[in-house]
Amino acid sequence: MTGTRTTSLNHIAIIMDGNRRWAKEHNLPAATGHKKGVDSLRNITRACDDLGIKYLTVYAFSTENWNRKKEEVDFLMDLVAVTLKNELEEMHKEGVKISFIGDRSRLSKKLQEVTLNAQEKTKNNNGVNLQIALNYGARDEITNAVKAIAAKGLKPDEITPEIISQNLYTAGIPDPDLLIRTGGEKRISNYLLWQIAYSEIIVCKDFWPEFNKENLIKCIEEFEKRQRRYGK
Repeated sequence: MTGTRTTSLNHIAIIMDGNRRWAKEHNLPAATGHKKGVDSLRNITRACDDLGIKYLTVYAFSTENWNRKKEEVDFLMDLVAVTLKNELEEMHKEGVKISFIGDRSRLSKKLQEVTLNAQEKTKNNNGVNLQIALNYGARDEITNAVKAIAAKGLKPDEITPEIISQNLYTAGIPDPDLLIRTGGEKRISNYLLWQIAYSEIIVCKDFWPEFNKENLIKCIEEFEKRQRRYGK
């Protein structure tokens, strides 16, 4: 389905934080929190479509998340794979275009195949562009971009901000207008450091499993009240 634009927002990035804390607050296992988080992502993707927001980028698994307990990491990787398999047909029908940002070389062969299949199947869709940050870290991204630029043999005075942007995982994707972090924490957590240079930032106290369309609309209304100065 195609939404009707009701906001000047073009791209929202979200740090989906609070799955484990939500589960703990409800005396449930962390796995339940992560599963509820998947429900929230499905609902927010549809809400973005309804509101005419073209790009949605979400932080699913960071380069630092490998330091969590192996059981949780394994569960999260399986959850991504299972979710993509179960949800892909429906998302495809709804016109969602799925892509992934991050270093997928560390992912299992199975998960690499699943993510590539999701990208290939939805690449011609014209609904919401959903970017999923998987094994993503902004410092890692920028380091890889610098290596790629160096490998091309460019001279120092030939390197511009545009050249750097073209060598990031997000090449071809407009920078986020708004960054939302759920769960109340006030930090960036190594997420899109280059891309959010002039993004508005809103911290929502609700945990990610609680975040819904109403929360999203409130964030958008707050965004619309702000005057973006871009350093001027």
